[in-house]
Amino acid sequence: MKVLGIVLAGGEGKRLMPLTEDRAKPAVPFAGSYRLVDFALSNLINSGFLKCAVLTQYKSHSLDRHISLTWRMSSMLGNYVTPVPAQQRRGKQWYQGSADAIYQSMNLIVDEKPDIIVVFGADHVYRMNARQMVDAHIASGAAVTVAGIRVPRSQADQFGVMTVAEDGETIAEFLEKPTDPPGLPDSPDEVLASMGNYVFSADALIEVLEADALDPTSRHDMGGDIVPALVAKGRAAVYDFKDNDVPGSNERDRGYWRDVGTIDSYHEAHLDLVSAEPIFNLYNDRWPIYSYQAQLPGPKFVHGATVRDSIVSAGSIISGATTERSVFATNTRIDDGATVQRSVLMDNVQIGKGAIIRNAIIDKNVVVPPGTLIGIDHDEDRRRGFHVSPGGVVVIGKGQLV
Repeated sequence: MKVLGIVLAGGEGKRLMPLTEDRAKPAVPFAGSYRLVDFALSNLINSGFLKCAVLTQYKSHSLDRHISLTWRMSSMLGNYVTPVPAQQRRGKQWYQGSADAIYQSMNLIVDEKPDIIVVFGADHVYRMNARQMVDAHIASGAAVTVAGIRVPRSQADQFGVMTVAEDGETIAEFLEKPTDPPGLPDSPDEVLASMGNYVFSADALIEVLEADALDPTSRHDMGGDIVPALVAKGRAAVYDFKDNDVPGSNERDRGYWRDVGTIDSYHEAHLDLVSAEPIFNLYNDRWPIYSYQAQLPGPKFVHGATVRDSIVSAGSIISGATTERSVFATNTRIDDGATVQRSVLMDNVQIGKGAIIRNAIIDKNVVVPPGTLIGIDHDEDRRRGFHVSPGGVVVIGKGQLV
């Protein structure tokens, strides 16, 4: 059974501005050493699916470069991870939606001739054994299998929600952000939300994409158009993420999935990483998250630095400062007397002496002068041109002058 992995990585990520002002959403750094796209790719590679195309479009240079330099597979065995930019193969237009992205890249499918196509989004944080989902898809005989995660019924209006037929497998209805959906039979206060991960039988995907391309009313979206079309024909099945078994996972982080589509959820996902028993465990070496690791010395703590519940990446020096529940990327410098709490600092950020940083995200190459206060007075933060999220997280953009 030949399997081709397709990762949809063309998203603009407007809700993550200003982190996406200069890069595509899947290229946004995460957890100090990774980019968001690394989670989807690691899941596919760990599952044994070693032929993957990453479809890119919006401000894709850093994403294309990251994939090209990081994700090098054995060409001798015919394995690859390759970025595929929008190429206008089907006309003089860029991708019109996630389904159109695959339709315009149909040459990948024609060349590879897969039996199964696994389509994953590129901007979620989670671990998933995709092979188990493929096995469930084959056993069901469906045209498409949609990964579903259980979420509180009160949050249903944030997701595409699936109702399941009496057989417990066939998707009876696909509801887009419903306000009052029925609960699950075995858990009335929960619903099954789409994770944006799909397994298709190749012939079925080609057929439905070609029909969708001819429909002038379609938004050409995987979740909004392609899946509902197959649901209407009774050819769609659901795969409950709670049944997924990832080697090395424990009861605390089993089933973890985070949509980091907003500044607040992105910030919260970082805080999930830093405790002694994290909600999401980066240190599971039986299902590693792969990425490029900079050739830098280990982090250094001098002059009585106090570091509590924090991740500190290579090349960083914390000198006489206090940090708490924070994540620091490579080459971070934090000087004497500074305090950093509940914050995310990206590559090459410098925090001056005596500065106080709280509930902040500071993008690459930012220098914070000595004595600066960030996250203390939000009105002052806004006056200085910083973004403040609805949850009170202060964001300083890449290279922004402080």
